[in-house]
Amino acid sequence: MVIKVFLASSSGSTAIKKKQQDVLGFLEALKVEYAPLDIACNVDNRTWMRENVPVEKKPTNGIPLPPQIFNEESYCGDYETFFDAKEDNSVYAFLGLPPPPGSKKATAEEVAQEEDEEAKGEDDQAVSEEEEELRQLEEQEEPVSEVEDEEEALEVTEDEEEEVAEVGESEEEEDE
Repeated sequence: MVIKVFLASSSGSTAIKKKQQDVLGFLEALKVEYAPLDIACNVDNRTWMRENVPVEKKPTNGIPLPPQIFNEESYCGDYETFFDAKEDNSVYAFLGLPPPPGSKKATAEEVAQEEDEEAKGEDDQAVSEEEEELRQLEEQEEPVSEVEDEEEALEVTEDEEEEVAEVGESEEEEDE
C-alpha cells in the first residue's frame, strides 16, 4: 500500500506550501512510504485527484486544494483532517495503515473495542468484602477525627494563656 499525496509544486500560496511540507515532513518522520504526485505539472494527476475526492469533502467551489491524501484508491482526507488525526495520535488509522510493530497506538476499531471491554469489566467487578469493610470503617472514622481536631484547636495551653496575660499587662502599662 502506498500513500498518495497530491501536491502543487508551483503553488503561489504560502499556506498551501506550508501544509504540504507539514504532511510530507510528518510522513517522513513516521517512515511511512508515500508517493508525492504533482497536480501543477501533471494534468492526469490533477484530474484523478479532483474526480476521487468525495463530493461531501469538496469545497463549495468544487475544486479541492492540495494537499489531498489517498491510500491507493481510497480517500483519506485533506490537510485539516490529517492535522486532526495528528493531534489525536491516530495518523495510522487516518491513513488506513496498521500501526508499526511495538507501537502503543492502535486503529480506531481496536481502541473502540478496548473501551467497550473496559466498560464491561468495570460493571462486572464486584467489590471484595474486605474493601467494603475498609470503606465503611473510613466513613465511621472521619466524623470522629474531625471532632477531635476541633477540640484540640479550642484547647489553649498554659503557655499561651501566660503569653496573652503578659501582653495584656504590658498594654495596660503603656496606656497609663
